[in-house]
Amino acid sequence: MDRVHLVRVPRLQGRRVQRGAGRTSWSDGTRSHLFVVPVVVSGAHGGADAIDLVPGADYDIPPREREGPHPIAFSPDSKTLCFTAVTDTVEAASTNADLFEVDVNGGAPKKLTANPGFDGAPAYSPDGKTIAYHSQARPGVESDKWRLMVLDRATGKSTSLTDAFDRSADTPLWSADGKTIYFNAEDRGEMPVFAIAATGGTPRAITPGSFDGEFLVALRQAQGEPGDTLVVSRSSLAAPSELFVVLTNSGAARQLTHQNAALLSQLDLAKGESFTFKGATNTDVQGFLVRPPNFDATKKYPVLMILHGGPETQHSDAWSYRWNSQIFASPGYVVLNINRRGSTGFGQKFTDDIAGDWGGKAFTDLMNGLDYVLGRYAFTDRTRVAAAGGSYGAYMIDWMESHAKGRFRALISHAGVYDLTSEYGATEELWFPEHDFLGTPWTNPATYEKTSPHTYSAEFGAYKTPTLVIAGEQDFRVPYTQSLEFFSALQRQNVPSKLIVFPDEGHWVLKPQNSVFWYREFMDWLATYLTANAASTKSAR
Repeated sequence: MDRVHLVRVPRLQGRRVQRGAGRTSWSDGTRSHLFVVPVVVSGAHGGADAIDLVPGADYDIPPREREGPHPIAFSPDSKTLCFTAVTDTVEAASTNADLFEVDVNGGAPKKLTANPGFDGAPAYSPDGKTIAYHSQARPGVESDKWRLMVLDRATGKSTSLTDAFDRSADTPLWSADGKTIYFNAEDRGEMPVFAIAATGGTPRAITPGSFDGEFLVALRQAQGEPGDTLVVSRSSLAAPSELFVVLTNSGAARQLTHQNAALLSQLDLAKGESFTFKGATNTDVQGFLVRPPNFDATKKYPVLMILHGGPETQHSDAWSYRWNSQIFASPGYVVLNINRRGSTGFGQKFTDDIAGDWGGKAFTDLMNGLDYVLGRYAFTDRTRVAAAGGSYGAYMIDWMESHAKGRFRALISHAGVYDLTSEYGATEELWFPEHDFLGTPWTNPATYEKTSPHTYSAEFGAYKTPTLVIAGEQDFRVPYTQSLEFFSALQRQNVPSKLIVFPDEGHWVLKPQNSVFWYREFMDWLATYLTANAASTKSAR
């Protein structure tokens, strides 16, 4: 049968694929614009046509990528809108975005910021005189620290409130009286809500030790009581999100919803146990351990180490429907989540330390953490250890294929970067490798070569670690050809290996039926090679 090849050519320079939304489609030249439409109390259309507030604009509102929290905000008098937009011509090489204001009746948008990094998440003060937002100072760095900024609308001057605070401010929201700004920030695997005076000062954690990924300022407390009331969406490694009411003056919390109570009562889900050890350069590194159901401390359990992506993200004490630690622990595995070098929530230097060093200190952190757990917890079986990861986490799996010297019984690589040079030529985020590998393949070939797993592929056959390779055919972030290259190297060296390609998925597996299949294949691979009687040389070709 003849094959029909469809070639789609991008219309504008640098816009090779649609960014965001799972990164699964080519750009068709269309843009998302900002519209307003009158409404009546009932919510019905008021009779007037929707007004395009940015007619002819060759940018998206909100940005298709990295739009973050509330990228559009109404002023208190509802006469003005503030929005975030990326206007750089070559989007694939830029992380810049700026704030703009536009009248709800139309007119030319006014640019409010000119910072070379990303400015987003605008929030008007109750009196409308000030806009709070978060901002990254450095261009071309997705993982730069998010500063909490305030912009005086009268003078146009922006001021940072968190230069001395070594965490990234995420979602700025104002107190009812306009004297305080609330925001959440990643902090050692958690994401508490903080409060800071609108004039600056030291942030105070309102919900320390909690992962409150989303929140809003709900209402004032009872008359005569100070502070505001927040509603937060709180989860943990042991429980999906529920809504809680939090009093800002005391941090006292009361659970509002119990949507998952009946299901959780039927399950034995262990809480994540935080631990700290010494990583590369004697630096403190944190991780979480999750015990299996029906845990018996007198038994020996296999260990599964999960490697997070990013690389500049964190393992959180939070629920996830993808890469769920409780599912991984359910067959009787101890699950290990380590926030190695490059993770967020541990200070900007810790995050920046991975640039140009993907396989260096981060690898040492992970292996030191594994040694620490195997030495500290008597119920872990050092002879039965596996590792799995996605995106950068899968890069590390590909790296471990040679550098771990056969220490693992099984490896699982999902959407992993294998050849840094070919990845550069195919990804839609050119700024990413240009920052993390200190240039392009032609300006800094040495870093690309020494940091690329494919450079060490000749060693795969020496250890023959059984490896499951997974990819999405619609992945433009890490194109699935990276996984094909890795799998071919494994196969040609007779390494027990299996390839799964989802034709209808991108960087993440999102469709319910595909997710079920993904988990089944993932767990079957571990059952084959990680159980007590599993032969590490069993072929899965």
